[in-house]
Amino acid sequence: MPQFFSQIYFHNTVLDYLTFLASLVISFICIKIIGYVLIKRLTKRAKKTETQRDVSQASSENSQAAGDDSQASSDNSQASSDNSQASSDNYVIKSIKRNILPSAYFAAFYFATKILYLNPDITKIMNTLLFAFVTIMGAIIASTLVIFLFSRYWASKPKDSRNELTLTWISRAFKALIWGITLILFLENMGIKVNTLIAGLGIGGLALAFAAQAVLADIFCFFTIFFDKPFEIGDFIIVGPQYGTVEHIGVKTTRLRTLDGEQLLFSNTDLTNSRIRNFKTMEERRVLFVIGVKYSTTYDQLKEIPGIIRKIIANIPGTTFGRTHFVSYGTYSLNFDIAYYVLSSDYDKYLDIHQEVNLRIKEEFEKFDIQFAFPTQTVHLQNKSITSAEENDNF
Repeated sequence: MPQFFSQIYFHNTVLDYLTFLASLVISFICIKIIGYVLIKRLTKRAKKTETQRDVSQASSENSQAAGDDSQASSDNSQASSDNSQASSDNYVIKSIKRNILPSAYFAAFYFATKILYLNPDITKIMNTLLFAFVTIMGAIIASTLVIFLFSRYWASKPKDSRNELTLTWISRAFKALIWGITLILFLENMGIKVNTLIAGLGIGGLALAFAAQAVLADIFCFFTIFFDKPFEIGDFIIVGPQYGTVEHIGVKTTRLRTLDGEQLLFSNTDLTNSRIRNFKTMEERRVLFVIGVKYSTTYDQLKEIPGIIRKIIANIPGTTFGRTHFVSYGTYSLNFDIAYYVLSSDYDKYLDIHQEVNLRIKEEFEKFDIQFAFPTQTVHLQNKSITSAEENDNF
């Protein structure tokens, strides 16, 4: 039996191969057990944190219902802390599964191979694979860590200043930067002349830039929209004669959904070169309109009209009275200029309120026997024969 273990195959004894397999199996089992225990504990901790968060949110809602703002604020802070803790635990669990465990398995395999004598060519291949694996895993871990830290920072900002699109594109930019640096370092260590490669890519990129000027202009305009934020997804905007709700902001085009249900596509260049009316920040809407009454309206009725209008608008919730004045003598009407404010940016609510204003004006005018004007024309007829007789008598 000892002779069997001493037999040599490819410069290694049978005992060396068995030792290699035993160390590999033991290492894999240990990594599996440690990973299982860590993931189980972190999962249990994350579930406990989520339960505490739900309790904190319920307590916050109850405090708000009871009118205790200080308690609600404390509960919201606790819920935010619980959210951060749960997010950290979930991040660690994903990192263990995706990055740490594969790295541990590969490291165990690599160090186990040190027990064996390997051909120099195989050793060189193993070292190259090790370097490639370490480089890739390092890039993955670095990009994941940077994105995680940036996401935590982004989540700590006020909700109004957050933008999921911004977070997505900044995360992609971080990934591209880290992987670009990783690729350059890997090629440099592999003996490839990176400077020559970069110079060649630069010349090719310059030629490509001339061939795709319009596309690049849209891309640069996307970054203008991205950082300047003239509008965001969900905003209702007007661009020239077109209007709609922003549905998607892409690298080259932006899509709007009109009130009729149609989808409008704008190039980002067109949007940045246009005057855009954004209704997102509008807190109130000014309403200005003119009504005309007949010339037969009496002086006392004319004096009553501003007070009637003021009373009507003041009694409608969600409005603020502006002004009412008798402004002009029209072609066929006496004109009153009316202004008031709707304390909402909702267009449907504005229409409901304005309709109510019109209906109440009609009702009140009927009570005071005030009649609205409409286009009229007065024709004066003169009898020619009578006129001629009167002229002869005078003559």
